[in-house]
Amino acid sequence: MKLEQYQSAVESSNIISKTDIAGIITFVNDEFCKISGYTKEELVGQNHNIVRHPDVPALVFQKLWQTILQKKPYKSTVKNRAKDGSTFYVNTTVFPILDESGEIEEFIAIRYDVTQSVLLSEALMAKDAELEELNKTLEHRVEEQTKALLELNQTLEKRVQEEAQKNRNKDRLLFQQARLASMGEMIANIAHQWRQPLSELSITLYKMNKLYQKSQEDNSEQKASCESSYLHAKRLITKMSDTIEDFRRFFSPERQSEAFKLSAVAQEAIDIMQGTLEKNDVKIILKVSKDAQIIGYFNEFSQVLINLINNAVDAFCYKKIKNRKITIEINTMQSRDAIIKITDNAGGIDEAIMDKIFEPYFTTKHASVGTGLGLYMSEMIVKNSMLGSIVATNTPKGVCFSIIIPLARKSEG
Repeated sequence: MKLEQYQSAVESSNIISKTDIAGIITFVNDEFCKISGYTKEELVGQNHNIVRHPDVPALVFQKLWQTILQKKPYKSTVKNRAKDGSTFYVNTTVFPILDESGEIEEFIAIRYDVTQSVLLSEALMAKDAELEELNKTLEHRVEEQTKALLELNQTLEKRVQEEAQKNRNKDRLLFQQARLASMGEMIANIAHQWRQPLSELSITLYKMNKLYQKSQEDNSEQKASCESSYLHAKRLITKMSDTIEDFRRFFSPERQSEAFKLSAVAQEAIDIMQGTLEKNDVKIILKVSKDAQIIGYFNEFSQVLINLINNAVDAFCYKKIKNRKITIEINTMQSRDAIIKITDNAGGIDEAIMDKIFEPYFTTKHASVGTGLGLYMSEMIVKNSMLGSIVATNTPKGVCFSIIIPLARKSEG
């Protein structure tokens, strides 16, 4: 009686089926029929795979059979398919039933329904996966937005720096323009003030020459020397007048350029500075490796060379250098540019101020000697009038100014 009660209790609370050794169903209880949707008549005599779900891999059932054929119980949660195609999950334990000789006679499977638990677990896993994907998406978006903000910030910083630099450049340009305007006005005033005295000086020299020649009519040697000195002085006056006129027109767009040889303009500068060079015991050497014809303004460029020679003479005197020497070298480069180098042995320029020497009004000389405009104007002439460049570099004994100027094309020469 008690055994029947135990059997009833087990059958009513569990899903039970029995199969023969080939897997053919021999018994199912009401709970099995209830969850599968089949009747006992539809199940008994059928292979147990009637409720197998197609999603379950074949390896799962291979493992099941390997286990129970070794007379061992098999436990697993199995996904099954009901008659109406719906899915249900059961926690299954399959026991091999042995006969008196110890051989497998049949299998009994005891199950209980875990469908709700599995579906809830799957739903939770799906939510977890969804949340994880959402989190990754949010992280990616945050990363993208952070990157975009950083790039925007860098762009803004760059624009601010560019605008600040533009404003600094604008202020510097306005300052330079104001100085240039003042310089142009100053040059015009100087040209106006000097024109008349130069004219008077020329007339006076002419009269002095005539009087001296008259008094030395019998001395042909002194007469010739006087004539030579007079011609040199007259040439210097003409050069001064032409130079002042050139500088007066320096900012005029109507100036006409001309073609000339570098050797000619270098010799002109040397001739003009000859008296100063002799007075200060400075030896000057002109080396022409390969002469070059350039386009520009002869008088302005000769003034550049005069400025550089004069600066070297001032350095010799200030530093009390002995064996004073200036070398002017002219050559043609492979880049179809002409180069002229002015080198001295006056001790060089302090590296701390090397980057400032071409700035307007910058000078190391006493105010009574220098204005700080010589090198500035020289650079302006080379860059604007000659379309070239000028750089200064120290040598072991002095400084070398290198001026590079485009060669004149054949059609221009």
